[in-house]
Amino acid sequence: MTASTAQPGILAPVPPCGRSMTFRLAFEADPRPALAKLRKHFEPDWGVIGIGEPLVRALGKTVPGLRGFPSLAGPGCSVPATQAELWLLLRGADRGALFDAGERVKALLGSDFVLDDAIDTFLYDGGRDLTGYEDGTENPQDEAAIEAALVTAGAGLAGSSFVAVQRWAHDLEHFHAHTQAEQDDIIGRRRADNEELDDAPDSAHVKRSAQESYEPPAFMLRRSMPWAGAREQGLEFIAFGKSFDAFESVLRRMAGLEDGIVDALFSFSRPLTGGYYWCPPLKDGRLDLSLLLP
Repeated sequence: MTASTAQPGILAPVPPCGRSMTFRLAFEADPRPALAKLRKHFEPDWGVIGIGEPLVRALGKTVPGLRGFPSLAGPGCSVPATQAELWLLLRGADRGALFDAGERVKALLGSDFVLDDAIDTFLYDGGRDLTGYEDGTENPQDEAAIEAALVTAGAGLAGSSFVAVQRWAHDLEHFHAHTQAEQDDIIGRRRADNEELDDAPDSAHVKRSAQESYEPPAFMLRRSMPWAGAREQGLEFIAFGKSFDAFESVLRRMAGLEDGIVDALFSFSRPLTGGYYWCPPLKDGRLDLSLLLP
């Protein structure tokens, strides 16, 4: 029952094209009319909607488990917080369909919400990061994915999810200046066959982020997608969970806050954005915003 009330884009595979968008609440705006329009007219097959803590607070409400994204600083690295009120991942087969869906969403939000940021994302080489390495290898599958990604109980909560969204910018020229063996050590896998390296350095990304190495295990469902602009490119990291705890544990270890060892990912990539959002469940095929609206 939990999966049937979830926004379908959470459990669905990564689409050919995506558009990640964040909105802020306009000055002195009342968000209730716009949210009521979203509840009535937003089609779940357009994508996934997430609501940030600032918007929930503006409504004078609370969502158990929702909090703001943490700004972190580790040895020689930093993780910024750029928390927005509303996040949307549009999903589709082509950019034209995403453009139309985005325009419909903006029309529903009207002048009460302002588009703060948007980036087009895409499926690369069958599901690889722009470095050429497979992404999401350790994703849980089937029932394990549902258990990791979805809240299982609570009125207005069952079927919902908490999502962490970060935009990482890769310096691919710097990365490719390394030998193939050095690149494999940075990631912790061989690019040729995706096999994990037993003798990888402790800083290897795979060793830093191995979900089963945490207590409790830090399983989450990743739906990340590459992006590329005129001057920068990288990964729109998107991870769904039944809470933010798993993601935050991994992030803190990556930044060296657990043991002083910084993830080698920071040797060629840096996070530009960071936000936490609650993805409400569905009821009768529409967004269930009963925790927020009458």
